[in-house]
Amino acid sequence: MAVPRGHSSAAAGARGLARGCPRAARVVARRAARSPGGGPPGSHAAILRARPQQLQGQQQQKQQQQQQQQQQKPAPSSGGLVTRRQQLAAAAAAALAGAPLPARAAPSSDLVEGTANWLSIGLASLRLWWSSVLAGITEDDTTGLAAGAGETRARRLGALVRVPGLSSFSFIHGALVGGALIALLGLAGRDGGQPAPAQQQQQLELAKQPALRPDVEAALRRLLASPDTSATFHDPAVHAALQEVRADLRAITRYRDDPVVMQAFQKLLEIEDILERLADARRRRAAPVRGAVGGSPVPARAVPQAPRNGSAFAGRQVACRVATGPKPSTAGGAPKPVQINMRDEDFDEGFAGGGSKGLFTSTNPELRRVVPDVAGRVKVKVVYTVLEAQYQSALTAAVKAINASNKTVCFELVGYLLEELRDSSNLEAFKRDLSDANVFIGSLIFIEELAEKIVEAVAPRRDALDACVIFPSMPAVMKLNKLGTFSMAQLGQSKSIIGDFIKSARAKNDNFEEGLLKLVRTLPKVLKFLPSDKAQDARNFVQGLQYWLGGNSENLQNFLLTLVTAYVPALKGVSFEIAEPELFPEVGLWHPLAPAMYEDLKEYLNWYDTRKDLKLPADAPVVGLVMQRSHLVTGDEGHYSGVVAELEARGAKVVPVFAGGLDFSSPVKKFFYDPLGSGKAFVDTVVSLTGFALVGGPARQDAPKAVEALTALNVPYLVSLPLVFQTTEEWLDSELGVHPVQVALQVALPELDGALEPIVFAGRDSNTGKSHSLPDRIESLAKRAINWARLRKLKNAEKRIAITVFSFPPDKGNVGTAAYLNVFGSIFAVLKNLQACGYDVGKLPANETELIQSVLTQKEAKFNSTDLNIAYKMPVAEYTELCEYSEALEENWGKPPGQLNSNGQELLVYGQTYGNVFIGVQPTFGYEGDPMRLLFSRSASPHHGFAAYYTYLEKVFKADAVLHFGTHGSLEFMPGKQVGMSGVCYPDSLIGTIPNLYYYAANNPSEATIAKRRSYANTISYLTPPAENAGLYKGLKELKELISSYQGMRESGRGEQICATIIETARQCNLDKDVPLPADDAAAKALSVDERDRVVGNVYRKLMEIESRLLPCGLHVVGVPPTADEAVATLVNIAEIDRPDQKPEPIKGLPSIMAAAIGRDIEAIYAGNNKGVLADVDLLQRITEACRACVREFVSERTGLNGRIGANFLPSLIKWTGFYQEPLTRALQGTEFARADRGDLANTFKYLEFCLEQVVKDNELGALVEALDGKYTVPGPGGDPIRNPGVLPTGKNIHALDPQSIPTQAALKSAAVIVERLLDRERDNNGGNYPESIALVLWGTDNIKTYGESLAQVLMMVGVRPVADSLGRVNKLEVIPLEELRRPRIDVVVNCSGVFRDLFVNQMLLLDRAIKMAAEQDEPEEMNFVRKHARQQAAEMGISLRDAATRVFSNSSGSYSSNVNLAVENSSWSDENQLQEMYLKRKSFAFNSDRPGAGGEEGREIFERALKTVDVTFQNLDSSEISLTDVSHYFDSDPTKLVAGLRGDGKAPSAYIADTTTANGQVRTLGETVRLDARTKLLNPKWYEGMLSSGYEGVREIQKRLTNTMGWSATSGMVDNWVYDEANATFIEDPDMAARLLEANPNSFRKLVATFLEANGRGYWDASEDQLERLRQMYTDVEDKIEGIE
Repeated sequence: MAVPRGHSSAAAGARGLARGCPRAARVVARRAARSPGGGPPGSHAAILRARPQQLQGQQQQKQQQQQQQQQQKPAPSSGGLVTRRQQLAAAAAAALAGAPLPARAAPSSDLVEGTANWLSIGLASLRLWWSSVLAGITEDDTTGLAAGAGETRARRLGALVRVPGLSSFSFIHGALVGGALIALLGLAGRDGGQPAPAQQQQQLELAKQPALRPDVEAALRRLLASPDTSATFHDPAVHAALQEVRADLRAITRYRDDPVVMQAFQKLLEIEDILERLADARRRRAAPVRGAVGGSPVPARAVPQAPRNGSAFAGRQVACRVATGPKPSTAGGAPKPVQINMRDEDFDEGFAGGGSKGLFTSTNPELRRVVPDVAGRVKVKVVYTVLEAQYQSALTAAVKAINASNKTVCFELVGYLLEELRDSSNLEAFKRDLSDANVFIGSLIFIEELAEKIVEAVAPRRDALDACVIFPSMPAVMKLNKLGTFSMAQLGQSKSIIGDFIKSARAKNDNFEEGLLKLVRTLPKVLKFLPSDKAQDARNFVQGLQYWLGGNSENLQNFLLTLVTAYVPALKGVSFEIAEPELFPEVGLWHPLAPAMYEDLKEYLNWYDTRKDLKLPADAPVVGLVMQRSHLVTGDEGHYSGVVAELEARGAKVVPVFAGGLDFSSPVKKFFYDPLGSGKAFVDTVVSLTGFALVGGPARQDAPKAVEALTALNVPYLVSLPLVFQTTEEWLDSELGVHPVQVALQVALPELDGALEPIVFAGRDSNTGKSHSLPDRIESLAKRAINWARLRKLKNAEKRIAITVFSFPPDKGNVGTAAYLNVFGSIFAVLKNLQACGYDVGKLPANETELIQSVLTQKEAKFNSTDLNIAYKMPVAEYTELCEYSEALEENWGKPPGQLNSNGQELLVYGQTYGNVFIGVQPTFGYEGDPMRLLFSRSASPHHGFAAYYTYLEKVFKADAVLHFGTHGSLEFMPGKQVGMSGVCYPDSLIGTIPNLYYYAANNPSEATIAKRRSYANTISYLTPPAENAGLYKGLKELKELISSYQGMRESGRGEQICATIIETARQCNLDKDVPLPADDAAAKALSVDERDRVVGNVYRKLMEIESRLLPCGLHVVGVPPTADEAVATLVNIAEIDRPDQKPEPIKGLPSIMAAAIGRDIEAIYAGNNKGVLADVDLLQRITEACRACVREFVSERTGLNGRIGANFLPSLIKWTGFYQEPLTRALQGTEFARADRGDLANTFKYLEFCLEQVVKDNELGALVEALDGKYTVPGPGGDPIRNPGVLPTGKNIHALDPQSIPTQAALKSAAVIVERLLDRERDNNGGNYPESIALVLWGTDNIKTYGESLAQVLMMVGVRPVADSLGRVNKLEVIPLEELRRPRIDVVVNCSGVFRDLFVNQMLLLDRAIKMAAEQDEPEEMNFVRKHARQQAAEMGISLRDAATRVFSNSSGSYSSNVNLAVENSSWSDENQLQEMYLKRKSFAFNSDRPGAGGEEGREIFERALKTVDVTFQNLDSSEISLTDVSHYFDSDPTKLVAGLRGDGKAPSAYIADTTTANGQVRTLGETVRLDARTKLLNPKWYEGMLSSGYEGVREIQKRLTNTMGWSATSGMVDNWVYDEANATFIEDPDMAARLLEANPNSFRKLVATFLEANGRGYWDASEDQLERLRQMYTDVEDKIEGIE
């Protein structure tokens, strides 16, 4: 039934719309005025028509009054206007010159104050004038506006002159003063056109003059000694006007080449900067002002101005009707574009760097203070702290209502948002407020470090407080509860009704918050009949929670009166009229225009379908919205209203549901299904507006329950974000985007449910705390949600699909780049499957080879070339009309069409169309071949060709969905905010409104997450190729046979001869750098038997290392699962790992079981093997063979006749004969491991059976078709399938993990082992000395796969231990005492990849805290190298110890990589110094836990100083699928040669790689690892033949490995000459091989030949003249073939 509520009327809905989005209300008015009928049904105008007649009458009366006032005003004559303008111009000129001002012209008689005010007026007026120029408003227009024309533009421009202290200054005066300043700057006659000739010389002369005379500036500085009495600028309507005007600023690029305009603006900036610096100084020096806390002084809050960053906030300063944001500019020597700050001075403080003092928010808690007029009443002071701000306005309204009407009691109220307590000044103010408070209220305090601050502040005052009420929060905070005798101080220890319930809920893993709500509904009814005080106090607590959850002003009034009546001594015996809590449905339906909340979908639809203002077609898409009830009951629903209105205006039916708790699956199940009972989904798309996980909240989540509910519903699931911890302006100005804590709680956790598209749809007002719509973001959200819904409505034959492939690096032969994926083979499989599903794919090619030819034309793909097939030629006029942001690209790329993807007149879109399917080639970044652009610290915008491609997809081809094919493209790495895109972030602009599907490698969850968050992709996982053991070949195979012979004759006379042959063969195989060998024959002969065993053992160990290394063979084709045989090697490696944390019981690895069978410990065997003990090396090899045999027998019994897992009838027949043996018995029979524990084996193989099923399952094609049908894609983790088989099967929507959950305890344990082995290895190489400093790299994917192992390594090095909080989140630290550590603390220089930065900002700040904790320990420097170096650097740089201990670096926000890889891949670098300069410029942005909101701040000096002390460089390999030469990222982040150049002694650091791809983790030198990579991949016939089986794409993979090998030569110098020799012999000197490569992919083969020549030319390969001559001739021959010359 419907539940009436007073504020749920149509009027309230309209007011909510206006409250949530003032601009939206104005848009409604304009639309209504333009439309004769008031707008179409469902439009904003139609919604406003539903307002009551009373409101309409009030509006009409107001308009009539305004018209009468205007009629009474005489219109100013043009002559009078000019005269007044001349007077004001003279006054302003005198002010700037320092001369006395006419008394009538200055707001004050004081010269200095008058000067400051005139400058403020002039500054605003200049902004006004510039906006009018951009809008095309002439002087005559301005005169008309001043005369009172009531146009919207006039109101918007008029808002600009409401400056602090002058808020009543009218638009007319603003226009006049604007004219004065225009005249002063010599621009009075421009009006957006050219200046009069007579004025040009004057303008140029004025441009040369300083903005202020020194004596005037000094006078202004003196003014700052007095307190700032300027009025604060807090009118929401004006804010909205400012932001709308800001949209016009995109046109500023029209005037870039006009020196007069630019010089005038330079003056504007000078004035603005001076005023900001002076205002900042005034605030810092301001005397304390009197607050209302018992008359005690409250210091004025100092908000320092963040430094201007021209590169970050220049250029594309587009409002997008609210959602503006920075476009990273090219740094370096590029001219700084003009920047205009349209914010009010007070409004704008401190946001550029993420907030005041580098924090995330700089909102002022004083805005929430309500001070009563006591007038003889009892005053009660209430202090509250909440996570979110939606209670702010309701609490304020409740207190004001009591203060206005109650004659006995009045309230002083002050509130703090939890995030504000990071600011030490706010924390101190909070403590001062608590010192004389009567009541403290807290709610949803779930951030551990801030919860500790709450406890620290409240606990000492708890006993003195009359009442302390904490609603669901961290346990430590909940223990602060105190209401009379009711307390939670013994929570979890003593028996109590609530305590027992909490323990029960936790034990059952129930949702605590949901259970508490159930308790709230029932417990008061029982408690009120119990006589004891304890029961009454408990009832008051639970009833208080009912009031709180009710949330409206009436409930909160009753809540406060209940508290003071019962617990404030001064009011003892006083009674008030207190109503029972007004209860609202726990789940229901709400609409801003509905007369009530509904609890039945049929009732809601009866009302909805009979609305007269809205008529929708029967097949209109239905969008389900999920909302928080707390926003509805507190009156903070304006942002929800905005979404509803936008969706309906675009033709969608809306079903908005809510939940009172945090389990939103209940309303989903109840209201989103067909009300007629068919069991089908009623909605076509679900959009959650809560930001939370579907089940759970800020404390915990239940992803399995959420996935179950969403899988059953089976529609797309989007989760959009309201800003929680930042105001709108702080988010707009932040390069980070959304606050990292919000990312963890409201982006990462919903992704585990399968959520898509984290679009920020609502902002937060800094004054009221209320949420408000962000119109352009809501528009984007509505369009995207409806487009997802359309996929369910369209017939398959009608759907238009755009498949996008990549070409990276941009060179011939690279179209179709993707990690370990046969792209064109996969596309062909996708097209065939779509054809079978009824899609129009036209006439398909016969095979994938013809498909390649149709796209590439002669299999050629060339950067900036027409060799590719041209699908569309876009005229420049069409491009500029359709691409809204094209002008913003001109700063980096000039006017369109530009040089890229262009024929000089038109923009070219490359690709091929098959029916309704377009296969297009995504353009590249565009700056890969430009060494100067590669040096910029920030990435450039997309070029015109890139923008034209996506414009074509959306607006010309009109794609219903785009499928990005393979890992990975460039779209998601374009500049913009890290998370929470604004309308001017390039990924958001480019993808537009097209649903984005993205095939992504299952083993790369980190970059998949970037694609998910920055390009709104549904990332569908694909399998990497089946892994095989590398095996041995050529001389390596011969070596193994020799070792086998030696073992049988080691003590005979032949043992010495065989050992000598082994040593010689090892040298021929270039193993002498990996294994210590005797210097010559004489030394070999002198070896004893034990010494010979050690030499042979080390050679054998290296051979087994090579032979057993896993490598992916070939390339994966989407939809083709591995065969049973191909799955064996993967299963062997899965079986190798002990899994003590596996549920329901631990699983032992097969090597552990085999070792136990012969009475050995596997770790001891590993240790002996690593030392080259021949017996242990041989034993480990036998264990490995036994494990392989067991798995092979196990799989063969489950293999069908087709070679894939299926029914095998042979075992059944053998069982019938009675001769059957279990697979494990057959495998181990007759071996030394025959007595292996059968129980352990059975448990392990039960797990392997599950893993085998997952490995061979396949839903890659099915998941794509389901997504194109508008269905839900089941989520799944990404990562290494060997470490985490839960990654399988593929075809899931990839997610990462909760960033606050790492590092885990298992990761810490593994990290400790690796750090110990690393330090031992370096001490062995360095005379027993510990390294003082280690430079290491943190990767996003690695830390997801290993649950934070490399993160934990950093902590172990500095000797700090992470500690999980009570909710299992890792955000606390403790120092490991030196006595426990038993070694020095090692200094570190941590460089984080851009992806790691985006995913794990909180962990970066955790590392910074850990390193600074280590530096601050009072310990001897010889035992604390962190402190030693920080103290040295602090003294050298003149900074604090904490700042000198800065050691965590990455790229600037929105940028990725050092660009060294791009330079190497494109041969666009001159020397190694240039590469090192790229690294220093792009990777030197420091992350500081003392300034968490500032993001990466340029810190090159401290970065270089830290690198100068480095003794060791270090990286991690965690997966067999990706090694050093598989991708370019590893050498891109390697600083080995850079460190050698920076060190004063010129000593090259040791370089190590940790390899944790197997259970026996290794630490090798970088050189050893490069050689191992070369032997197992580039030079290994098994690998390159597997690649060549994929033809065109396989050749590219071979060429890529050689290029990456040369990259290591460039950054580390660790590639041996023989590697190039062997590669040349394999691929060039073998004529048959060269011919195969040339035939398959001539362009990649040409690049391969060129790379050999380049390696020689750069001094990395000492080639013979014969080798070089052959390469030169071959290069010429390949060129001729490509160009068609016979």
